[in-house]
Amino acid sequence: MNPLAVLMPGFVGYTLPAWLEQRLRDGLGGVCLFAANVESPAQLRALTDAIHAANPLAVVSIDEEGGDVSRLYQAVGSPFPGNAVLGRLDDAAATEAVAARVGAELAAAGVDLTLAPDVDVNADPRNPVIGVRSFGTDPARVARHSAAWVAGVQAQGVSACAKHFPGHGDTAQDSHHALPTVDADAETLHARDLPPFVASLDAGVATVMTSHIMVPALDPELPATFSRPILRGLLRAGLGFEGVIVTDALDMKGASEGRGIPAAAVLALAGGADLLCLGSVNPDEEIGAVADAIAAAVADGSLDGARVADAAERCAALGRAHAERRTAASSAVPEIVGAAEVRGTFDVSDEAAAALAADRPRAWLRLEPAFNVAVGNAPWGPFAAGVDAAATLGPDGDPASFAAAVPAGALAVVVGKDNHRHPWALAAIDAVRGRGDTVVVDMGWPGDVAADVATYGASRLVGDALLELIGH
Repeated sequence: MNPLAVLMPGFVGYTLPAWLEQRLRDGLGGVCLFAANVESPAQLRALTDAIHAANPLAVVSIDEEGGDVSRLYQAVGSPFPGNAVLGRLDDAAATEAVAARVGAELAAAGVDLTLAPDVDVNADPRNPVIGVRSFGTDPARVARHSAAWVAGVQAQGVSACAKHFPGHGDTAQDSHHALPTVDADAETLHARDLPPFVASLDAGVATVMTSHIMVPALDPELPATFSRPILRGLLRAGLGFEGVIVTDALDMKGASEGRGIPAAAVLALAGGADLLCLGSVNPDEEIGAVADAIAAAVADGSLDGARVADAAERCAALGRAHAERRTAASSAVPEIVGAAEVRGTFDVSDEAAAALAADRPRAWLRLEPAFNVAVGNAPWGPFAAGVDAAATLGPDGDPASFAAAVPAGALAVVVGKDNHRHPWALAAIDAVRGRGDTVVVDMGWPGDVAADVATYGASRLVGDALLELIGH
C-alpha cells in the first residue's frame, strides 16, 4: 500500500519542482493545478508533460467550469458563458458544445480531469459560493444540463467531475470558511438535490466530488466528505457509482478546521473517498505528513488497508485510462454561444430598458466585493472586456464619493455581483440612485432587490453581452 497513490496536492509555480517530481516518481496519484500554475497554453502543456513523464498514471486536474470559475482564463476573464447562463438559455446542445470547447482546450493542454460541472441546485439565493456556478433552481433543468456538460467534455477525452455531492446549493455559508449545514429532510434531498447527480452518472461521469457540508438527514455525525452513509451508502450502494470519488480541497475549513489536513485525509478515505484533493498550496512536508498519517492509521487498525488499496486502484484505473487516450484524436468541436445569445438570457426590467433606450452618455460604476475563493481574483464582466469605471467601491468605501463620480447628465450604470448580499453595496446603490437616473446590474445570483439587469454570470463573454446591451 502506497498512501501517495491517493493524494492530489497543489503547488505554486509554472514549472514542476524537483521535490514534486520525486513524489510523482514515488507514486503520487495526481496534481491539482490552479491559476498560479497557468501562464500560457504552451507553458501549461510543458508542465503537464513533465508531470506525466514523472508518473504516466498521475491524474492532472484543474478547476475549469467554463464560466466565472476558470483557471485557464483567470488572468483575463473567461470566454465561456457559465452554467447559470446556459441554464437560462436551456439549450442542451449549446451546453454540450461549451463543454466540448472546454474539453478540447484542456486536452490540448494535457489536463486529464476537470473538476466540473457544478451540478448543485441553487436553492438558496443567499448562497455565497455556488450561485451562478449552478445551472439553476429547477432540478430537472439542472439535471438536463449536467448530463449535457458531462457528455461534451468527456467526448474530448477529458474526465468530468459532478460536484458537490450530495448537493451544496441549499446553504448560506461557504465551506471554504465554515462547515455549512443543509437542514432539508431526506425526501427533499432526494427530489431536489440528487437528480443532477443521477443524470451525471447516467451520462457516464468519471468522477464525483464530495462536499464539506453537514447533511443531518443523511448523516448526523460527519460532513459528507467523511460520511460512510453518504459516500459508501448513498453514492456507491444506492446510486451505483463505480468511478472515482474525489474530495473537495481538504485545506478548506469545512474539512480540516480543528483537525488538520492529515486527519481529514484519513477520515475521507474511511468514509469512502478515493482521490484526495489536498488544496492549492501543499508543500512537500505536508504531503509527507498526510501520507504518514494514512500509513499510521492503517498500521493501528483505525483505517482499513483494503479500503486504501481499493481507492488507490480506482485512481490508478483513471490514470491508466487517460494514459491510453492521451494521444488520441479528439472529436470535432462545435461553435459555442456568443454575446448575442447570452444577452437574450438577461433579466431586464421595463424601467431599465426605457432608461437604456435614451441616447445619453453612460457612467460605469463598479462595486467590488471580496472575491469568492472558488472564483479567485480574476477580471470580470465589462471590466474584463475593457470598460474603465468612473469609480470603484469596496466594502470600506464611501458611498457619497462613489455617487459623486457620475457626471451631470449621464446615466449611471452600477455593476456588482450578488448586490443583495452586501449592505455596503446597497448603501452605495441608494446613494447613486439619489443623484439621478440609474441602472443597477447584478452579475451574480440576484435577490429581490438591487438588480435592474440580472446577467447570472460575470465571465468576459457575459461582460461583452452586457456591453452590447448597455452601450458606451
